[in-house]
Amino acid sequence: MKLLDSSRPDFFASLDALTHHAGALDETVDATVAKILSDVKTRGDEAVLEYTQKFDRLNAPSMAALELSKDEMKSAFDALDPDLKTALMLARDRIEAYHRRQIAEGWRYTEADGTQLGVQITPLDRVGLYVPGGKAAYPSSLLMNAVPAKVAGVREIIMVVPTPDGVKNATVLAAAHLAGVDRVFTIGGAQAVGALAFGTATVPAVDKIVGPGNAYVAAAKRRVFGIVGIDMIAGPSEILVIADENANPDWVAMDLFSQAEHDEVAQSILLTPSESLIAAVQASIAKLLPTMPRKDIIAASLAGRGAIIKTRSLEEACEISNRIAPEHLELSVADPEALLPMLRHAGAIFMGYGSSEAIGDYVAGTNHVLPTSRSARFSSPLGVYDFQKRTSLIYVSPEGAKTLGKAAATLAYAEGLQAHARAAELRM
Repeated sequence: MKLLDSSRPDFFASLDALTHHAGALDETVDATVAKILSDVKTRGDEAVLEYTQKFDRLNAPSMAALELSKDEMKSAFDALDPDLKTALMLARDRIEAYHRRQIAEGWRYTEADGTQLGVQITPLDRVGLYVPGGKAAYPSSLLMNAVPAKVAGVREIIMVVPTPDGVKNATVLAAAHLAGVDRVFTIGGAQAVGALAFGTATVPAVDKIVGPGNAYVAAAKRRVFGIVGIDMIAGPSEILVIADENANPDWVAMDLFSQAEHDEVAQSILLTPSESLIAAVQASIAKLLPTMPRKDIIAASLAGRGAIIKTRSLEEACEISNRIAPEHLELSVADPEALLPMLRHAGAIFMGYGSSEAIGDYVAGTNHVLPTSRSARFSSPLGVYDFQKRTSLIYVSPEGAKTLGKAAATLAYAEGLQAHARAAELRM
């Protein structure tokens, strides 16, 4: 890992170079995706079947053959190892309990002349959930996306999951059953995103598409945004640990590993004013890394985008963290509450020595779908609010039509919109 010092004059230039991620859209990928989406929009099921045969090596006679039954999902759940089943149910219940607190309700108020203003909050009708298949199968992500949608009151969840060579992940199917997913199609890639966005004879068009995917899925979500809503375009995983001299170096090292093991471009950063902790964490990394099954990926991630940063104080560490706006922020300090008011930008904040990011990924109950690549400056974790929409309510009383109409007409004439003005005046 790189070792940086905040007291050096070139520190911020070095930091910006470290945290910069070239997330620009690959033009070759985008061109391929554009062709696939156009084909799916034009030919529907026929195109989806052809791309599924080409990319996933599944020669299905019809789209109906690619839809899984609810019985199959329930059977997968029933056959799970008891400990895994218990863990999934615990995760589902805690995610549901946390997200129920996010449910928003509409409101109204009445002015003196009887005019009423307010907002009506309604759930989306239908949501598409993309779930990666093959080696990258994450039942936890399925729960994090589907459970808030159900809590929000979404009427129907359509899940797509690729099954290369027909191999299905039983834990993913079990999680789909547990989360109450309504329909599941074993399709993936840009063609699945297109089917959800445009609709086909078999796959119903949705209102919003959520869930992680590869570069082709991300490019497809970018292209269909506006036709449907999307959750976000996620970048590489990130963790930033702010630690004091009493932090456990083995814990810190393993928490840095926890994001580095995702892929070679994930980012793990430690901020601390303690020179003794820096030395101890470096020793822990050297000791623990050889024991990790994904040690090659971790090593590449730490070498390429990882860093240990010596700061002048914990307060300065918070300022640097705000500049980075990390996806996951751990406060491995004795008094995390003292730092909290200084922190403005982070997807999730884990407070105290015992609060590992891994708990948040699975069973804390908070959502692990978080903003990356500095987007925590302006966006939030996935939640119930992403599956609800707000509609303004306006009732103008007869008295209000007189007073408000006059002002509205004056403004409309100033903008040269005579029909607007007359519509207001006719009610005066």
